[in-house]
Amino acid sequence: MHDIRAIRENPAAFDAALASRGLSPMSAGLLALDQDRRARINAAETAQADQNRLSKEAGAAKGRGDEAAFERLRAEVSEKKDTIARMQAEAAALDAELTDRLMEIPNAPLPEVPVGQDESDNVELRRWGTPRNFDFTPLEHYEIPGAVPGLDFTTAAKLSGARFVVLKGAVARLHRALGQFMLDMHITRHGLTETWAPVLVLEEMMRGTGQLPKFGEDSYQTREGWWLIPTSEVTLTNTVHGDLVDQASLPRRMTAHSQCFRSEAGSAGRDTAGMLRQHQFEKVEMVSITDAESGQAEHARMTRCAEDVLEALELPYRTMVLCTGDMGFSARITHDLEVWLPGQNTYREISSVSYCGDFQARRMNARYRPSAGGKPEFVHTLNGSGLAVGRTLIAVLENGQQADGSVTLPAVLHPYLGGATTLTAEGALA
Repeated sequence: MHDIRAIRENPAAFDAALASRGLSPMSAGLLALDQDRRARINAAETAQADQNRLSKEAGAAKGRGDEAAFERLRAEVSEKKDTIARMQAEAAALDAELTDRLMEIPNAPLPEVPVGQDESDNVELRRWGTPRNFDFTPLEHYEIPGAVPGLDFTTAAKLSGARFVVLKGAVARLHRALGQFMLDMHITRHGLTETWAPVLVLEEMMRGTGQLPKFGEDSYQTREGWWLIPTSEVTLTNTVHGDLVDQASLPRRMTAHSQCFRSEAGSAGRDTAGMLRQHQFEKVEMVSITDAESGQAEHARMTRCAEDVLEALELPYRTMVLCTGDMGFSARITHDLEVWLPGQNTYREISSVSYCGDFQARRMNARYRPSAGGKPEFVHTLNGSGLAVGRTLIAVLENGQQADGSVTLPAVLHPYLGGATTLTAEGALA
């Protein structure tokens, strides 16, 4: 959420940031609402001072036995009390309206973020690995003979409808191994703290990270009012919701492997074949809580953690910086990692790593005490996929596929698969 004081100080910069995201200026309307709110607060404070003065005068009148003056002053005190209550109620209503409007405005991009409208304006930062030259036409993951027995879309559709999958046998084990490998790598190599947290959260937690109020249709809500998390970003980031922590305890680096749930409300007709875009999936998430000075360096570090996983799996990828029009609601800057999928002959997103500044912290009221003293400051938050497990499974299957329908598996996974090195054409590990 934006700081209304910063908008007061530089409305032109605020509107320019919105313009870079393709939005119309909003500062004038917000500042008018803020001015009305502050006028009610000032009126209430003035009336309170008058009430205090009149109360003292009434006490003095009563003390000297002047009943007429006492009754007149008491009536004025009562009138001031009503005025105070009315002004406070109006100020509270205007404050709630201002907060609601600020809650629906996306974060301001960093100056270095490229201005653009959509993914075609994203900028490539670097590439790693060389896509393999096949001596046959590579298949998509759901067509590879060795994978077909373990990808049951028919049963999943019977159970849950479209955009679900039942994983079986060797493919299910490979999927589990990938998640375990990612967790182990982040814990032992990258220094993140493993965390297990609920997948059902309160509405306030979804507001804290920016999924609500604007993007409610993208997530699922239970009849009882809980929300199913779209990613562990929600739970991990909100671990500091409402907290005041010491700067010395930062950064807090966490990772979690969880089920994730997305309605994919805005993606009708996209990637309906296979398991590239599903309503239920697994992800290993990374979240960092930092101080104000460390955020951008932490973003580079987190991006490198995700890249490290792809390199260990020997999967070619490219790192992109998203343009202003393609960046997420809460982000100030986002790096997308796109893995090479030979079955589609293109790169596809497998990780999104975002630095949010204090945008989420303001929504959560999460602050830290500076070690050098002074007023508490809002923490800065970051989140990133490390990685999406299902999409990594797709990449492993497609990049390792062989002409005979088998799949050669990355060496780092062999210990997680009982020493198996191959998914055979018949769908077994060998």
